[in-house]
Amino acid sequence: MATTTSATLAAPLLAPTEVLSRDLEAARSAFQTNNADASRIAHQLNAPPSHATEAHDQSGGSIKAITFGGLDGILTSFAIVAGAVGAHLSPVAILAMGISNVLADALSMGAGEYLSSRAYESYVKKEHDRERWEMDNYPEGEVKEMIELFQHRGMSQPDAEVVIKTMAKYKSFFVDIMMREELSLPVPSDEGPIESMREGAVMFLSFALFGMVPVGGFVVVPLLLPGLDERGLFAVACLVTAIALFGLGAFKATFHDKFYFRAGMETMALGGACAAVAFFVGRAVASWAGASELFAEPLLERAIYHA
Repeated sequence: MATTTSATLAAPLLAPTEVLSRDLEAARSAFQTNNADASRIAHQLNAPPSHATEAHDQSGGSIKAITFGGLDGILTSFAIVAGAVGAHLSPVAILAMGISNVLADALSMGAGEYLSSRAYESYVKKEHDRERWEMDNYPEGEVKEMIELFQHRGMSQPDAEVVIKTMAKYKSFFVDIMMREELSLPVPSDEGPIESMREGAVMFLSFALFGMVPVGGFVVVPLLLPGLDERGLFAVACLVTAIALFGLGAFKATFHDKFYFRAGMETMALGGACAAVAFFVGRAVASWAGASELFAEPLLERAIYHA
């Protein structure tokens, strides 16, 4: 099932590239190296705004969709390939099963991502409209709620009153603050429907493209190495899938802790575990079916005989 990415539906309270003067990439680097002096320099008011980095950061929803869809696509298709090989199916059967399952699952994932995003977007917008209506009709109650909330989080009552009453002077800003602090919801974006469609398309494409990697070995490799048998094809599929999993894990680390090798190995190990389970389950089912009387003769002949 697809997951809703709140980054898709959220609009920032401020436009950092237009309002804040600091080098975002330098600030992140300072945090990674635990360098307080570098962090201070990055946040100086005369530092150039990090336009490119912040624009990249706003695409976090796409990054999540690419990573999630790609991993799910690779693991799903490779599990199908491994289970089919374990069951001693022919390369043609593996190819047909793999392609049909990848495309069907990709459509399901893309549609699920789009529909769940639209549903969540509608819910967030409704809550935003309710908060705005309450602020228009009973601002004293909203101010009181936020003061109590800030007190609960450790702020003294006098300080909370000063902070909240000051922010309440700016109605639209205060409503956005209430969405974040009171309801723990993102601020709805005007481009929500477009973003939902884009995230669904990204999910579909990432699942389909990465999901075709293990299956593609049964199409491309025989053209390059026509002498390979089923075991050889499976070995090549394992190798290509392992490389793709490692690369996707390293790509994920680019936006996290920068530990590329560790992230790649973790992702590759996860894929290997999934493939091992599918392979041995497929082999066990094939062995049971071969020894069972239920599959000892074709079903049509059995039906004719008993008729």
